[in-house]
Amino acid sequence: MNVYDWDKTIYPKDSTAEFYLYNVKKDLMLLRFLPKQLLGFLLWGMKIIDKTEMKKYFYSYLKGVKNVNDKLENFWDERIDNINSWYKDLQKTDDVIISASPYFMVEPACKRLNISNLIASEVDKYTGEVLSKNCSEEEKLKRFIQAGYKAEEIDNFYSDSSNDVYLARKAKKAYKVKDGKIKDWNFKDKK
Repeated sequence: MNVYDWDKTIYPKDSTAEFYLYNVKKDLMLLRFLPKQLLGFLLWGMKIIDKTEMKKYFYSYLKGVKNVNDKLENFWDERIDNINSWYKDLQKTDDVIISASPYFMVEPACKRLNISNLIASEVDKYTGEVLSKNCSEEEKLKRFIQAGYKAEEIDNFYSDSSNDVYLARKAKKAYKVKDGKIKDWNFKDKK
């Protein structure tokens, strides 16, 4: 099986950040959440809170998004063609996508691409409540195994981030994606 990160890997940008900006452009009143979001980034940057806690501050804006389901559908209607073309050449039916982005964010894109195996951070799209630990770093490997997959069955792993070294080490072959290009992952380039 092949396992892929989502943002900056299959999708060339950060879909969560793009969706936030997409919503703010449609409703400037969402900027009322910016002070809380900035506080979360500040506390995280100062290492007072972890990334999961910081995301609680960030996703608070979702409380103000009207018709979030329609916005998600429209967002992906406009962006699904941006998927890196190399993925379409490699895609298999048993691909697993594993992402730190919220499940609700990535799932509509996966449906459009006929990808049925998705593991991601759990966030309530109506309230912004973070329902699980952020699905990144070691948590990705843990969640992969909890979902019933076997790490030793990963044929190829693709990611843009050295934070994903935990899954990359388990794969028979790992690849780094940078600017839409795939190269062999040299583990010496990890953090």
